[in-house]
Amino acid sequence: MASVLVLGCAGMNAANGPNMGTTQSAKQFKFSQGTNGTVNYLLFLPRDYSATGVKRWPLILFLHGAGERGTDVWKAATHGPPSRVASEPNFPFILVSPLCSDGEHWANDSLLGLLDEVMRQYAADRARIYLTGLSMGGYGTWDLGLTHPDRFAAIAPICGGGETISLLLSSRDKPEALKTLGIWAFHGGRDPVVPVEESKRMVEAARKAGIKEVELTIYPDAEHNSWTETYNNPKLYEWFLKHSRD
Repeated sequence: MASVLVLGCAGMNAANGPNMGTTQSAKQFKFSQGTNGTVNYLLFLPRDYSATGVKRWPLILFLHGAGERGTDVWKAATHGPPSRVASEPNFPFILVSPLCSDGEHWANDSLLGLLDEVMRQYAADRARIYLTGLSMGGYGTWDLGLTHPDRFAAIAPICGGGETISLLLSSRDKPEALKTLGIWAFHGGRDPVVPVEESKRMVEAARKAGIKEVELTIYPDAEHNSWTETYNNPKLYEWFLKHSRD
């Protein structure tokens, strides 16, 4: 796996974004991954956040779906937590919402590089980092979370799937971190885009790998959009906060 060299992190003009007047802003992370590249992302800081305070905040890394790919970073706020925080300034997490470019898929190296940069720059709690995403972001959540279980306290993949090879590798290389990773997956029972069997297969594989806490919620009548009900449910965020890493 290629290493990520951080070159810098610069702010972008947030005035064109729909969340103008809130603490969510557009940022750009520059990295080197064989060739230089950038990741544009949205950053939300809670209302009471203080860079100089002693408090460390839990952090959610959110991965959008394929339909939001492009060059407009505010498309990352179409669904999920970044679409909520404009009206919820008391949302109790630092929220990082990267944008995936057209024709691309989520890449673990650049996501971890971005996460490392945010952890360096902001008062985030390393023991309480959470990962979630929908559709293509659900696939990204399974892959990143199971490949690097030591980096996250809990993950919530929505209408996604993935390859079980990451489970096999982590079972060998990071067995304790994998077994203590919290997983809560969600899927629509009538999903015509990503069959519900994808989540069932991943959940079954996670249980066989010895992960102690694995849950799957299926909405029987939902189609592909199983994320609206999930992200509107306060129990998801309460569940995240029950998990921490030593």
